Amino acid sequence: MHKVKWKPPKTTETVDPRVVVNPRQAEALLTAVASIGGRGRGRRLQAMFACMYYAALRPGETVALRKQDCHLPATGWGRILVDVSRPEVNVQWTDTGDAHEERGLKHRGRDDVRPVPIPPKLVQILRQHIAEFGVAEDGRLFRSERGGVVASTAYTEVWQDARKLALTPAQFASPLARRPYDLRHAAVSLWLNAGVPAPDVAERAGHGVDVLLRVYAKCLDGHQEIANKRIEDALAA
Repeated sequence: MHKVKWKPPKTTETVDPRVVVNPRQAEALLTAVASIGGRGRGRRLQAMFACMYYAALRPGETVALRKQDCHLPATGWGRILVDVSRPEVNVQWTDTGDAHEERGLKHRGRDDVRPVPIPPKLVQILRQHIAEFGVAEDGRLFRSERGGVVASTAYTEVWQDARKLALTPAQFASPLARRPYDLRHAAVSLWLNAGVPAPDVAERAGHGVDVLLRVYAKCLDGHQEIANKRIEDALAA
């Protein structure tokens, strides 16, 4: 074995900026979701995708979201308290045989809670969703038609149909918003580019500041031009 030479392939941690949608594209995609499928199939999922975009929730955090975790005032900003996640895993690796095992938040202690302020747009979307579809017995906002946890295969299929409807053929063939998770990337990128301080963005997104800046380094629009101008000014001094 000592004669074998092998280096592990390098992995890319940074987000590909090509997957990040702008606010106009995100709005078009969320509108398209509502029109997918019969019996309100897409309508049931529209608010779930909205949570990924407007609150930067991970898919596992979104499917676990309960009404009692949400402060949804009639006007103004609201708040979501994220305390558990239900990531989808192979049933062979869970203790319960359930494909969605309840876990603590990523990068945090088991009992930690992450407060996320949410804009009025998302507040209204969630209020409308609750009024139209109600909630599960345990308070979950998002559920399958039979009341179970929404499977990734179900919402991914709807997402791809929405992409085909909302995007141009060239955009659909590109990496743009290829996965629902890319809505989270779009949210964090938007906050950073809007000038929200990195520690605040990290707190909302559930990241460490160092990880946040490393992962989203390529998505910070205009920072290269700012750096170039500062270097140019220093050289001319």
